[in-house]
Amino acid sequence: MTTLPGLPLALDFAPMEAKLVAVLPTEGGWRFEPKWDGFRCLAFRSGDQVELRAKSGKPLGRYFPDVVAVLRALPVARFIVDGELTIPVNGELSFDALQMRLHPAESRVRKLAAETPATLVLFDCLMDAHGESLTNAPLSERRAELEVLFERFGGAGHVRLSPRADDLAEAQAWLAQTGAVLDGVVAKRLDGSYQSGERAMLKIKRLRTADCVVGGFRYERDSTQVGSLLLGLYDETGKLDHVGFTSAISDAERPALTRRLEALAGGPGFTGDAPGGPSRWSNGRSADWTPLKTKLVVEVRYDHVTGDRFRHGTTLLRWRPDKAPRQCTLAQLRSESASLLGEALSV
Repeated sequence: MTTLPGLPLALDFAPMEAKLVAVLPTEGGWRFEPKWDGFRCLAFRSGDQVELRAKSGKPLGRYFPDVVAVLRALPVARFIVDGELTIPVNGELSFDALQMRLHPAESRVRKLAAETPATLVLFDCLMDAHGESLTNAPLSERRAELEVLFERFGGAGHVRLSPRADDLAEAQAWLAQTGAVLDGVVAKRLDGSYQSGERAMLKIKRLRTADCVVGGFRYERDSTQVGSLLLGLYDETGKLDHVGFTSAISDAERPALTRRLEALAGGPGFTGDAPGGPSRWSNGRSADWTPLKTKLVVEVRYDHVTGDRFRHGTTLLRWRPDKAPRQCTLAQLRSESASLLGEALSV
């Protein structure tokens, strides 16, 4: 167990997590916070030593030297805080910019840190001013300690205090504005302790739908059956950009769907941004994909968009033979207005 001098919690201390639910709780005793679109991060400081730790417990400091420098310069020598690493770009939070920081070359990381500095948005405090752990204290007390600590920070540009609300209507307004800045809303019990590693919070995301062109498909790994549909939307110049995928296909429908797709093979597929190869998130999925004639339209359900792409896999709701492919444009994903909460991240 590794600790920093004078701090009550180990560096591998697991943050409290959230359970996905469909709706905001309506009974009393809950506090609501925005769910920011970033990397979860516990930040530890003891004198000149600063550590950033991901939800997995892995160190993040080498990828965010700008945040380490900001925290080291604060006029408070010891603290442990919980928050979200974010990178604002053109009024939105860029998850792609965060992922670009996870680069093996230190020179590249420092160049990115200078070009697109990160902001740490704080929402919990795990140590009081006397160096004692706050994990057994209720949220109401921890938040009060966080607000006092933030005042002691003196307004550091790239450290921000996340808004909070006890009013359900305000949380519902945040949820309605989920889009370029927010990834949803988190609900926490006001009287709840900080339960390390437990899904003791609730997270709520607003599910939306979009009509997409099927620009290609991938086979299942080691199979001759379709595994996923590659989804596209037309940009302003008329090019079809790859925006995500859906693999919500039942085993019963795979054979007929595979035949249907193979009959459309050989088309132009994606004429703008095209699918890339497998990533560290794809569990070895093949990079190969089959381009299709742009004849098929599906309606899918999604939870979040970043950089004109669906962040996660989508759910296939229905086929749309009544919809012309050219009607499927990126405007569907851009119709959400950026939340005013983005002002909290302006620097």
